[in-house]
Amino acid sequence: MLVFRRTKKRYQIQAPLTSLIDIVFLLLIYFLLTTNFIVEEGINVKLPDAKASAPQVERDIIIYVDKAGRTFVGDEPIPVNQLYSRIKEMINGSTDRLVVVKADKTVVLNNVVKVMDTAKAAGASRLCLATEKGL
Repeated sequence: MLVFRRTKKRYQIQAPLTSLIDIVFLLLIYFLLTTNFIVEEGINVKLPDAKASAPQVERDIIIYVDKAGRTFVGDEPIPVNQLYSRIKEMINGSTDRLVVVKADKTVVLNNVVKVMDTAKAAGASRLCLATEKGL
C-alpha cells in the first residue's frame, strides 16, 4: 500500500494593513483641519517673481536700506523718523505708486519691516521687496 504524505499548507505572514491605513487617514484629516485654522500675520507684500526675466519698468519710489540700517530715498539719506513725511510727500495722494525697498541681505529684518510699515502707513498701497534673480 502506498502512503502519500500530506503536504501541510504553509501559513503566510500578513501584516494588518487596515489599522495602518486608518492611522494614515486620521493623520491626513488632522493636518487638513489644522492647516485651515493657521493664520499668518504680517505685511501684505507683492514680491516679484524671481524666475521672471522681465525687469520692472515703473519704479516710482525706491528706498534703500544699507548694512548699517540707514535708509536712503534715492541718494538722499533720511532718518527713519522723517521717512513717513518724505514718502507721504512723494506719494501725494495717488494710490497706484509703487514703493520698492532694496535692502542689503545682511541687514536685520526688523529694520526692513520698520521701513515697509512706515511706507504702508504713509499711504503706499503697492510695496515691493527687491531681490536678485537666482540661478
